[in-house]
Amino acid sequence: MEQFQIETAQNISIDQNTAHLGDRMLAFIIDTLIIVIYYVLMIWFLLALDVDLGDQWAIYMLIGLPAFLYYLLLETFMDGKTIGKSFMKLRVVKLDGTKAGFSSYFVRWILRIIDVSISSGGVAVFTILIRGKGQRVGDIAAGTTVISEKKRVFLKDTLLRELPEDYSPKFPQVTVFKDNEMQTIKNLYDSAKRNGNHNVVLSLSNRIKKVAEISTDLKPIDFVDIVIKDYNYYTQQL
Repeated sequence: MEQFQIETAQNISIDQNTAHLGDRMLAFIIDTLIIVIYYVLMIWFLLALDVDLGDQWAIYMLIGLPAFLYYLLLETFMDGKTIGKSFMKLRVVKLDGTKAGFSSYFVRWILRIIDVSISSGGVAVFTILIRGKGQRVGDIAAGTTVISEKKRVFLKDTLLRELPEDYSPKFPQVTVFKDNEMQTIKNLYDSAKRNGNHNVVLSLSNRIKKVAEISTDLKPIDFVDIVIKDYNYYTQQL
């Protein structure tokens, strides 16, 4: 999953994660299955009504129209998504950060003939692999790409802290806290440290000392950091 940066009209930089090729292929498979199921149900319905499908080309065109326009209609009315994309948490967006419009979806839809239909998806896969920002031919022409809206969780965003193998804990009392309480402490501590808010760190330090009945002369910023590490040490031993 590659990451690229876009600039909004307000000159704000936003990091976006391009959709993984595997996720796009799974979304395509889901959408294809939906289209096939639609055809099967429509034919079954017409047969149940005893409609002669022999030379009724108009009927074929009528029942085939929704499937033919599937991608164009759904991406237009579902804000850049199809059912498959929704399931895989993918979305079509403009490269400049603005919402894609009908013209962009139309260009992508028309060029599916080259990307998918004629080449059986070969052109799309090849272009996505060699082109930055996850674009197939239709995306390049429309100025769009497909992003992943899956929330990425990094180690720094979780309660876990990497500890050295020889780490020695100092405060066994930290086990009185629950996971959600320590997660709140960590979040407040990390935020205060980034923003240089010493008062928050001091309040955390005093509160921890009171609840865990700890007495120490360590500086508040060092004390809270050790508490978080100690909690990780003890919980990882369970």
